[in-house]
Amino acid sequence: MRVETRAAFRKALAPLPPVSPAGCDADPPARRLRAVFVSDLHLGTPGCQAGPLLEFLKAHPSDYLYLVGDIVDGWQLRKRWFWPQAHNDVVQKLLRRARKGCRVVYVPGNHDEFARNFVGHQFGGIEVAAEAVHVTATGRRLWVIHGDHFDAVVQGARWLAYLGDTLYEFTLRVNRHLNAWRARLGLPYWSLSAYLKHKVKKALNYVTSFETAVAQEARRRGHDGVVCGHIHRAEMREIDGVLYCNDGDWVESRTALVEHLDGRLEIVHWDAAPLEPPRQAPAPVAAPWLEPA
Repeated sequence: MRVETRAAFRKALAPLPPVSPAGCDADPPARRLRAVFVSDLHLGTPGCQAGPLLEFLKAHPSDYLYLVGDIVDGWQLRKRWFWPQAHNDVVQKLLRRARKGCRVVYVPGNHDEFARNFVGHQFGGIEVAAEAVHVTATGRRLWVIHGDHFDAVVQGARWLAYLGDTLYEFTLRVNRHLNAWRARLGLPYWSLSAYLKHKVKKALNYVTSFETAVAQEARRRGHDGVVCGHIHRAEMREIDGVLYCNDGDWVESRTALVEHLDGRLEIVHWDAAPLEPPRQAPAPVAAPWLEPA
């Protein structure tokens, strides 16, 4: 993806055209949190569950909002342009949070690595950082990173990562149709890809190795814990005395990590109704900063 000037990225975070009503409701006063961590939204793909994400953000106002990578999926946008209004609504919602005084920090991942060219800049009130450190209300220091640098596949065999991404998108496509059928039968949402990952021994070994490597690096740097994304598996547990937190994703699990006002950390599973698979390609929505290569 060609992102060559700072002006191009400013367009990405500038106020967008009027949004649909789904993206402009006022935040409810209930359930205010100290911090919210979300990652792996994969805006720009049919798998992104933008509707439930908007509902979650409206229901959980916060003082801090961390976007922990893979917010926009540049890999998939190169292959096929997909940008419905709901994805614009999500971007507008994030900008609105920043305008209202929430500190919004964007830590790019491997699917939106183009944004790493703008680390150290602030656009529309959103800070772009390679990593961050969040201090909880109880004084615990949490290292915030996406986590792709600890993925041997991404770092050592990029072609294999692209192949895996293609297969993953196929699984998500099947999953959307499956859950549309389950919804008509009154059954709850169920993730096919998450089920497959839990059943495959090599996938479980990969996840365990990833979690251990991230936690060890956090300890080496002197942090009390780490918050990451990347592997699409929400988790919160102690690893060798370090608190490992993965906030999950918004294509499968619809999860986020939140910090309550008293410093308590919790993984929230947002149980909104599954989205119907699109029957036809949506009308394109202007997003000039992400023109496909």
